[in-house]
Amino acid sequence: MSDFLAKAALDFFIAFGVVIGGSTLAGVGAALVLVPPANEMLETAAKLKIWAIVAAVGGTIDPMRVIETNMMDGHLSPVVQQLLFIICAFLGAHTGTELIKLICGKAV
Repeated sequence: MSDFLAKAALDFFIAFGVVIGGSTLAGVGAALVLVPPANEMLETAAKLKIWAIVAAVGGTIDPMRVIETNMMDGHLSPVVQQLLFIICAFLGAHTGTELIKLICGKAV
């Protein structure tokens, strides 16, 4: 169980870090080229959200293959684990996006 929780936490924080880091650096780049940084950060956070999830769960088709293979064999535990990892990554990416919105003054 601790391996599962460790992987889930890592997925959360990797996705969170991708969104926060990418958006922050986009803001720095925007400031350097005299474009409004807040707008660029908000757009970048929205664009990076899906890619942060992909990066966190492995960046390949392997999680989908695990789901497919185990679902067809009737083993639901690995399927549920993979889905929970994807959900944790989504929550990390979403939290990062909401934090960027808060920083930029567009909290919903």
